[in-house]
Amino acid sequence: MQTQIKPTTEQLLVIDDDVELCKLVTRYLAQEGFQIESVNGGASGAERALSGNYALVVLDVMMPGVNGFDVLRRIRAESRIPVLMLTAKGDALDRVLGLEMGADDYLPKPFNPQELVARIRAILRRVRPDRADGSPASVTPIVVGDVEMDQGARVVRRQGEVVNLTSVEFDLLEALLHAAGQVVGREKLTRDVLGREFSPFDRSIDTHVCNLRKKIGLLADGTERIKGVRGIGYLYALPSPSGRGSG
Repeated sequence: MQTQIKPTTEQLLVIDDDVELCKLVTRYLAQEGFQIESVNGGASGAERALSGNYALVVLDVMMPGVNGFDVLRRIRAESRIPVLMLTAKGDALDRVLGLEMGADDYLPKPFNPQELVARIRAILRRVRPDRADGSPASVTPIVVGDVEMDQGARVVRRQGEVVNLTSVEFDLLEALLHAAGQVVGREKLTRDVLGREFSPFDRSIDTHVCNLRKKIGLLADGTERIKGVRGIGYLYALPSPSGRGSG
């Protein structure tokens, strides 16, 4: 996977074929202290996103030719740069598909500019290696069974092999590992990982858990590492003393 160059400023890339919307978003985000570049085509947008100069990409789904899903697929083949997708209002299928393909979050159109800023800042808080007070993040690895998480470098290894996770998947796994053996509610995961209040109709956290399960694999006994607790949330299973997965 291509190594990303950390931006010196919070420079964002907006990929959307709607020129007027790009102008409005650029104007508003600039007032909030971000540096913005916009691209009005999918192919050129994907190429620009992979340049390594951006902290985050705002990506529209509905574009002619190379659409947002195509762009996201190209980005995720080489990069873990955070991606916030703009979807059609009420189109739940687009949202789920985007999250399954590795988008960090989504926002349906039309949207409130303040909510766009809130979503962007929530994502950026997750991927920053330092704490809000400027102190370094913990460098003590979290080790649960054969999974080791380096919080400072934001790297996860399973049996010594690196597991490539998106920023959301990393933070989701971190929350579950910290509470390994205990159930973590969906409301808490949504608030702590996605940075927003839980809604019964928002299945984002469930989709991210599904993606994480696929990447992190099963326990030695063939059972899920991340177990769902119906109506409550999720639990990262502790390995048994023998080294085999818990039941």
